[in-house]
Amino acid sequence: MESYLLAQERSWYDFMLDCLTASGKMKRLDLAINDKAGILDIPKLKEKYKAGECISYFRMQKDYSGTEKCGSDLPKNTGETLYLGSTSSELYMCAYQKNYEQYVKNGIEVEDTEIKNRFEIRMKNERAYYAVVDLLTYRDAERTAFSIINHYVRFVDREDDKPKSQWKTNDDWAWFVGENREPIRLTTKPEPYTLQKALHWLQRQVAPTIKMVQALDRENHTTILKDMIEQAELKGKHKHLLQLEKSTIEERIDTAVPQENDGIF
Repeated sequence: MESYLLAQERSWYDFMLDCLTASGKMKRLDLAINDKAGILDIPKLKEKYKAGECISYFRMQKDYSGTEKCGSDLPKNTGETLYLGSTSSELYMCAYQKNYEQYVKNGIEVEDTEIKNRFEIRMKNERAYYAVVDLLTYRDAERTAFSIINHYVRFVDREDDKPKSQWKTNDDWAWFVGENREPIRLTTKPEPYTLQKALHWLQRQVAPTIKMVQALDRENHTTILKDMIEQAELKGKHKHLLQLEKSTIEERIDTAVPQENDGIF
């Protein structure tokens, strides 16, 4: 979607304003904050929540190890995960270890992942609508995201001699929601299906197996690999990629990517 907006020289703000102008309904809006410095310590946040060191309007919290399937709207293979609020409500938040997700999905080593953690605000219906109104009013995604977080949740350090409402905000949490940060873009980096992405996946996931089969063919005087390649059929997305590689930028804007649910290859 963002690739189309960039080609049209439109922003997400322009798109949302057009939706409201056309009497569109805001059914779902997610705001995601990427933690590239490792500020958030998800296991520690889970421990503090369970220890009662969290002040929030939310009545329900869930945590997952990220190694099992937890439903259509729940994370899979995302390392440590903390949910704040009920997933069936109009507003809840989720914090998870993005680096573990990238390791499982793309084979990128945890220490080499650009984004360490991700904190998401997920809104539906009326909550989504008012968030969009705030975004269009101030054109500042950072302001909108952190004003929502600060209103609904605060992690603190226990001080038994004081009322819980007066407990000091945890230093790491204060750093995360602090003011001395660069503005957060509302847009995300487009990730189209490209030749580079396909080759990267091939190198990491398939090349070692191909090399093994080649060695097996040489040793046994067989043609297993050659036969497999000759019998393989290109899917729609592969044909589409071939067309893209020999097309112009103008032609690409109007070209749709076929939708398939069988992985990259």
